[in-house]
Amino acid sequence: MLKSLFNWKVLLNLVVAIGVFVGLVWLTFRWLEYHTNHGQEIPVPNIVNKTVQEAIKVLDDSGLEYEVDSAEYNPKYRPFQVLQVYPVPGSRVKDGRAIVLRVNPRTWAKVEVPDVINKYSGLAFQRLEQVGLKVGDTIFEPSIQKDAVIRILYNGNEVKPKTKLARFSVVDVVIGSGPLRNIAIPNVVGLTVKEARQVIARSMFEVGLVDHEDGSKDESDVIYYQDPAAGDVRDQGMQIDLWASKKTLAELSAKIEQLNSTYRMKVDTALPPIQYQEMPSRQEPSQDIPPPPVTPRRENPKPSTDAIKTDASRSTVKSTTSVTENKPKTTTTNTGSSSGNNTSANKTVATTPAKPAEKPKAKKVVVE
Repeated sequence: MLKSLFNWKVLLNLVVAIGVFVGLVWLTFRWLEYHTNHGQEIPVPNIVNKTVQEAIKVLDDSGLEYEVDSAEYNPKYRPFQVLQVYPVPGSRVKDGRAIVLRVNPRTWAKVEVPDVINKYSGLAFQRLEQVGLKVGDTIFEPSIQKDAVIRILYNGNEVKPKTKLARFSVVDVVIGSGPLRNIAIPNVVGLTVKEARQVIARSMFEVGLVDHEDGSKDESDVIYYQDPAAGDVRDQGMQIDLWASKKTLAELSAKIEQLNSTYRMKVDTALPPIQYQEMPSRQEPSQDIPPPPVTPRRENPKPSTDAIKTDASRSTVKSTTSVTENKPKTTTTNTGSSSGNNTSANKTVATTPAKPAEKPKAKKVVVE
């Protein structure tokens, strides 16, 4: 067994196999050195802050490949300016190595305009800010959709939903301010249905029922009746019903009269117009008119002894005066007594005690 292992033929085959293996390994490394340019390295040039065109030219002259990767837009740098290089400048790489360039793009990445048409303005503003768009001017326009977004404008032009704009672009939003009031109804009698639709839309109304006499839907039919009538005032967005036919107005006179009796209110012009006057809620008294006089309450005074005495004195004075007139002039004492009686009567009246404040005063006695 051992003799067979140390046979010269076996040893020869073993030496040949080892030589072949070593040769293959040497050839493999030589091929790798030739293919990878071992020992032939090129330094990465410093191309940071150059424009992408200038950087590509430098890399081509150095025998290096390049890959351009656009970074997030930074307004502090110029558009298409090289911000970073990988591997870093100064590193040694093989000939033909690809160098990655991170370049500042021209503007922000584009985003889609969200569909916020006919949505409440508050929610629309939040949705626009979420996608990266800024709201500039808020324009109010008459519309029946109050506080709803009607249009979105970019640089004065209307943009549709899903239109791509640069991020952080400023857009203007048109919002409805409510319908206009008391707009005159246009006259569309004599126009075709197609023309009437355009006129009604320009007048900020809507087309309601369109009744074709022959049952067709031909837009070339002529309008012979409308409701409300032309000249009436309505609010914006109200519907206008139309009746169309291919016949002339003279041929449709009976139909028009029938429609008038249904949709037109007859007003009796013989009656005077009704006038409405607003009454003030509170009428202030005029300062020029004096207040009405207050009538005092009359009370019947009770009979008292003073009044009886006054009446007795009055009758005594009258009787004394009559006696004095019948007597001769020499009887001056009687006259004096009469005057005395008069004086006593006057004293009696004068010494009458005052009445209480709540009772009326007694009448004065007049001696004739």
